Order: sequence, then structure tokens, then C-alpha cells
Amino acid sequence: MLEFVLLAASLALLLLAAHYFVQGITAIAEALGAPKIVLGMTVVAFGTSTPELVVNALSAYNGSTALAFGNIVGACLLNVGFVLGLTAMIQPLKVEHSIINREIPMLIVAGITVLVLAADRWLNGAATDSWLRSDGLVLLILFCIFLYYTVRQSIGTLSQIEAKPSEASSSIPSQIAIALAGFAGLSLAANWTVEYASLIARNLGVAENIVGLTIVSMGTTLPELATCILAARRGEADIAIGNIVGSNIFNLLAIGGLVSTIHPVAIPSGGHIDLLVMALLSIILLPIAIRSERTITRGEGAVLLTVFAAHWTWRILGSS
Repeated sequence: MLEFVLLAASLALLLLAAHYFVQGITAIAEALGAPKIVLGMTVVAFGTSTPELVVNALSAYNGSTALAFGNIVGACLLNVGFVLGLTAMIQPLKVEHSIINREIPMLIVAGITVLVLAADRWLNGAATDSWLRSDGLVLLILFCIFLYYTVRQSIGTLSQIEAKPSEASSSIPSQIAIALAGFAGLSLAANWTVEYASLIARNLGVAENIVGLTIVSMGTTLPELATCILAARRGEADIAIGNIVGSNIFNLLAIGGLVSTIHPVAIPSGGHIDLLVMALLSIILLPIAIRSERTITRGEGAVLLTVFAAHWTWRILGSS
């Protein structure tokens, strides 16, 4: 029981530290005059994935690749199936053209890519299925391409506006201190999270990827859940959907690429099914977003939530 309390405390510290880290670097960028739309597409959009980034990078460095795999895939499943499904049930979500034309197709490409890269035995007759370092580089290159075109298009819409340094530039030293403190807290909390999650897996005889898929991914996905529900209640559907899709692209391409580059990731038992369900949710998100006058309805949110719940239940019961 104590290890569950310590894991919960570690996740709480992780989320708190991530908040201050993102707050600090966002304030620095604003003080230096960065356009808000570019800032939103980079720091803010991917900032909610900071907990996953730190936890999984540390897991890979320590050799706990099953935990990292479970957390990456679990966070993506939670984002589309649980967070987006629940948010749509609370408030139907209007989908912008740019999300349909660019973000969701890129998410589908990312989902199919990680699934294909995990099929080494089928593709080239390898002894095992793994995300290799070369696979990690492929994912990172895809992420850089996506980020380049996203920022380029965002800057293009603001070409008539000249970014100017903010009058708040005097606060930069204090914001640097806040960002550094947040990063230090992230590093410490991530270390504890990995340690206690691994301890729970050993004590319960449960595979690390299941712990990552469930407990850890649920904890690290709380920022996306809070952001989306708040945005939906305010009528800012584009923020809610953009946050989910952007976070999943970041998780699969940036975090998945970084983790695989640090340490090859063996695909754990049941991992192919997890990847397949994740890719399926990403694919069906496109027709769901297009139909009903580009609105994700409460019924469609219930479909996403049902698919997620069925898969999660099967994985949990299958591991017991």
C-alpha cells in the first residue's frame, strides 16, 4: 500500500513541477516577443506532455523500456479514447479545418508508422519485434517535419505582424528560475515515479508495460484531461481537440523517437494489440471529425470511450 501512496505523491509532484516548468518557459518566450500562435503550437501544445517526456526518457535510460512503451501507448489511448470521448460527451466539439487537414492525418501517419516499425519479425524475419535506434531517428525526423510545417504555416498567417519584445522582459531572470525549479522537480519526480511503478510491478507480479499502460499513463495524462474539460466548458473546442491530437503526435514521434534512440524498445506481450487499437482510434477519429458538420457529437464521444474502456478492461483482466 505504501508504494501506491508514494507513486501518487510522485505523480502529483510531477504534474506540479510540469506546470511551473511550462509556465516559466512560456513567460520567457512571451517576454522575448514570440508570436502567441507559434507559442501555442509549440510550448503550450506539447507542454502537457512534459510528464510523459521526462518519465519515459528516464525509463529508457534505466532500461525500463516496457514501462516507457506502456506509458507512451497508454497515454495516446487515454487521450483519444478517454479524454476526448469524455470531453465530447460533456460538450460536443466543433473541429477546425486545419485539424482535419493537417493534425489528424499526421496522427494517423504516426500511429501507422509506430505499428509498422514494431513488426520486425513480419517485415524482415528478425528474432524479436523492437523499436530500434534507427526507428527512433525515423520518428524524430517525422516530428521535425510536422513541427516545421506547423510553425511555418502559423508564422505565415502572422506575416503582417512584427513580433516585438515584451515590456515584461525584466521578469526573464525570475521566469528562468521558475523554469529551472520546475525542471529540477520534474527530474526528481520522474525518478520516483519510475522507481515506485517498477516496484509495484515487481510486488504484484504484473508486467511493467501494464503498469505504464494504466497507472502511470493515467497520472501523466491528467494535464490533458484538465485542459480539455476546461476548454470544452468555455466553448474553446479547437483548444481541446488540438491539445489531444498535438499531444499524441508529440508522444508517438518525439517521445517515442527519443526513447528508442536512448535505448531500443522491445515490444512487450500484448503490445501489438495496444498499437493496433491506438492506430484504429486515430483512424476513426478522421471520419468522426468530418461528419455531423465537423462536430464530434456526444454519441461519437461515447463510441470512443466504449472502445477505450473495452480494450483497457481486456488488458487489465488479461494481466491478472
